[in-house]
Amino acid sequence: MRITARNAEKTAKILIWTIALMVIAVLIFIIIFILYRGLPVINWNFLTEIPRRSGREGGIASPIIGTLSVTALAVLIAMPFGVGTAFYLAEYTKGGIITRIIRFCTESLAGIPSIIYGLFGFIFFLDVLGLGWSILSGGLTVAIMILPTLIRTAEESIRSVPKSYREVSFSLGGTKWQTIRKAVVPSAIRGIANGIILSVGRCVAETAALIMTAGYELIMPRSVFDSSRSLAVHFYTLVMDGISERNAYGTAAVLIILVFFINVVANMLINRFVAKGR
Repeated sequence: MRITARNAEKTAKILIWTIALMVIAVLIFIIIFILYRGLPVINWNFLTEIPRRSGREGGIASPIIGTLSVTALAVLIAMPFGVGTAFYLAEYTKGGIITRIIRFCTESLAGIPSIIYGLFGFIFFLDVLGLGWSILSGGLTVAIMILPTLIRTAEESIRSVPKSYREVSFSLGGTKWQTIRKAVVPSAIRGIANGIILSVGRCVAETAALIMTAGYELIMPRSVFDSSRSLAVHFYTLVMDGISERNAYGTAAVLIILVFFINVVANMLINRFVAKGR
């Protein structure tokens, strides 16, 4: 039986839709399973009390603060370097050895396992710089980890802006910087923001690097120089040490809700910014 082009196209569409629906179904199943086991654990005391007896009792207030602190610090440090590098690669270079070196370094950073980042952070930030186990050490380490994501997504967003936008700006007498600020940034901001959101998600979910840099402390951190356990590290410890399966599911549910909340708020801010720019 001869397969026509139309039949082949239909078969391909069915296959693609089937795979996509399977991926979505797996994701929905995982989320529902975690929320089903974790939501009954979540209450006001669970969210506002610090863990006691290694996490068997109490809540997760200090891991929440630790997670938000490390994430905010990492994004604030990495964002100017990542977005700035992306603009340099997309707007100011035409190739050459410097561009190749930057791309090689970015690709190499993207392929390094997180545990290696943790080892580097432990040796450099803790021992060489003497920062100790702290939010600052964890934030600096994770900032280096998310640089490839920021650079790649921002560069692709900048390159996707039509060249006609730049040509119109130049024809009206705009400088290079004015063109980037007035024509390129408003068009690329959504893609750049999506890269930041992806980076935030990786920061929130990171475990290995933070175990070796931010530490295990369960007390409430008072500054970036204090050690603090993140939600992901707390969840890992509760499960691997067999401390409390109930609190582990509650922590996992809070992680899912936190990531969802960050994505929703970020997208709302992006839409409002884009709407104002029109």
